[in-house]
Amino acid sequence: MLNLRGSFAVLHSKYMKINKINSLVFAMLFGFGLSGQAQTKQWTLEECVRYALDNNITIKNSELDVQNAEINKKDAFGRYLPSVNGNASHSWNIGLNQDVTTGVLRNQTTQYSSVGLNAGVDIYKGLQNQNTYRRTKLAIIASQYQLLKMQEDVSLNVANAFLQILGYKEDLKIKTEQLAIDEKRLKRSEEMVSAGTIPRGDLFDLKATIATDKQNIAVSENNLLISKLSLAQLLQLKEFADFDVVDDTNAKDENNIMAQSPIDIYNKAKETRTELKLAQTNLEIAEKNVAIAKGAFQPTLSGFYGFNTRASYSDQVKFDSNNQPYTVGPDPLFQQFSDNKGHNFGLQLNVPIFNGFSVRNNVERNKVSLEKSKIDLEQKSLDLQRNVYTAFTNAKGALNTYEAATVTLEARQQAYNYAKEKYDVGLMNSFDFTQAQTLLTNAQSEVIRTKYDYIFKIKILEFYFGIPIVPIPAK
Repeated sequence: MLNLRGSFAVLHSKYMKINKINSLVFAMLFGFGLSGQAQTKQWTLEECVRYALDNNITIKNSELDVQNAEINKKDAFGRYLPSVNGNASHSWNIGLNQDVTTGVLRNQTTQYSSVGLNAGVDIYKGLQNQNTYRRTKLAIIASQYQLLKMQEDVSLNVANAFLQILGYKEDLKIKTEQLAIDEKRLKRSEEMVSAGTIPRGDLFDLKATIATDKQNIAVSENNLLISKLSLAQLLQLKEFADFDVVDDTNAKDENNIMAQSPIDIYNKAKETRTELKLAQTNLEIAEKNVAIAKGAFQPTLSGFYGFNTRASYSDQVKFDSNNQPYTVGPDPLFQQFSDNKGHNFGLQLNVPIFNGFSVRNNVERNKVSLEKSKIDLEQKSLDLQRNVYTAFTNAKGALNTYEAATVTLEARQQAYNYAKEKYDVGLMNSFDFTQAQTLLTNAQSEVIRTKYDYIFKIKILEFYFGIPIVPIPAK
């Protein structure tokens, strides 16, 4: 009896500590408690995934990468167009300087204005501009694939977090129901002890069991709270108090994915998986990089045009018929601009002869990157095959485990019912009955764990087979 009392005291002490930890975590995560009041909204899996696709920070970053790729495409298109630049200047010259309109050196203070326009266009540049433009279009496709892959990854993470919440909710429900049963047993046992039907030691043992039940509930509540927080963070929710999910998921293969063979799933995955499409696009980008680098070996031809005019604000020295100098004011400004205008245009040819092996090294460097892209594509294909076969094996194993856990639960339920009958008529002591009850509770928890593990593995198989959790809209 002393040992039973000691056990009860230890369990009660642990329960109180768990309660303190539970309260601390509760306060840290939310700043306020999640009350047992009715939730204002319950999210479905589809709602969670769609909300995450619209609000997840990582996805938003990938969307910005797509916008950058679009801007780079505009830059590449701009290389086809001529460059046009205007210029203007105004200067003061003091002392001996040349008159820009007459070319005569004079010692005076003058002002000058000049206006110009320059234009240039690439006529031939080793097809570098064309290949750069094609590469930017491939880069846009690659960034879109990267965004899609990020959306798919977030969808899977949301599904996993959603199923974890459902699992913890069921686990908490079972443990709460078990506590209610044990508390009824305690009340009945107290009456039986008072009547002298059972020994007082059974009562202490049952109190220890109730303390353990409360400890298990505290742990389950913490697990549920943290799982809700994890999903809320994936969704980028700012308010957590009213967050909850709908309990509508069953352990069944709705799309009959397990009827497919691994090779069929793999062949389908090769057609649909984003990581293969991304690797293939990166390979094409690497090929364009090699072509751009090789273009630097070729001559470049460009055309240019320039226009300029100028005006002076200084007085002019002129000579009369007797060859005597006299001074007059400057000609009108716009007349000077018209009289002093000039044009220049032509072609410029650059032929690369020797540049310290920089062009050759750049080509070799891009060839190495091309080979790495080929290897990456091959590796992605091998990884996909391994992942598909692993996912199929895991799903099949999870199904077998879930079915075995269900059979075990049925057996434990029968054993518990039989033990309860014996305990009710006094043919079994409280300790042995508690053991039967604990085995039943463990079997129920194992069924919950294996059920949601099986559901998630089915989702992964469907993911490889091209069945999304939620259709991802094109943007």
